[in-house]
Amino acid sequence: MSRRRPQRATHAAPRSTAKRAEQARAGAPAPLRIAAIDGLRGAALCLMIVYHFSFDLNWFAFIRADFDHDPFWLGFRGLIVSAFMLLVGLSLLLAHRAGITRRHFWRRIALIAFCAIVVSVASYLTFPQTFITFGILHCIAVASVLAWPLTRFPRAALVAGAAIIVIGNVVALPLFDTPWLQWVGMMTHKPATEDYVPLLPWLGVVMLGIALGHWLSLQQFRPLRPLSRITPHWLIWMGRHSLLIYIVHQPVLIGLLRVLR
Repeated sequence: MSRRRPQRATHAAPRSTAKRAEQARAGAPAPLRIAAIDGLRGAALCLMIVYHFSFDLNWFAFIRADFDHDPFWLGFRGLIVSAFMLLVGLSLLLAHRAGITRRHFWRRIALIAFCAIVVSVASYLTFPQTFITFGILHCIAVASVLAWPLTRFPRAALVAGAAIIVIGNVVALPLFDTPWLQWVGMMTHKPATEDYVPLLPWLGVVMLGIALGHWLSLQQFRPLRPLSRITPHWLIWMGRHSLLIYIVHQPVLIGLLRVLR
């Protein structure tokens, strides 16, 4: 029997080594920045700029378009918001895996919230009757706080995200039409505001982004490597400065159109 023990140990060692290697890969910190993800965020920004420029052209009567009812513009906007919110969740997962500090996380949330307030104030000065009360920046700030704990439980994020999307698109209650609850979602009609991104269903998209980020981290982000190689540097730069571009692009576009008008 003493001769067989070393033989069993010899066979067990590779399995133990392979298991430890797999655990190490799964637990390895993810990079905080991935070129492909920044590039996708930059591409979403480009689509958003096209949408807002078209909106401005309509506002200045250069074109005629119905942004509230036309299926094309509604679908275009839905695509842009979906891309941003999915990337928010993915970025939250990356930040968690990279081990960012609590101070850094809350400083980022505070910056987004401050920019959201700036957008509300600026929109009030421009559209006092339909100013932005809960737009995409407001939703990103609140959804990031609510979704952050689920970065440790990506499978729960997947289930919860799917449920929130279904509830947000199916359930409609008059209670949530009241001004103080419209930010939640589940309203029976869209409120009169220039940008409306309620927590339901968009929090669910953020949670799906967390689940997607977890799957990509298990794959060592290999599916993104080809995209990282071909993404232009200017698009990556846009993705890494998305908040700044979001804040300044509309004043620039509106100022340009005022000059041309």
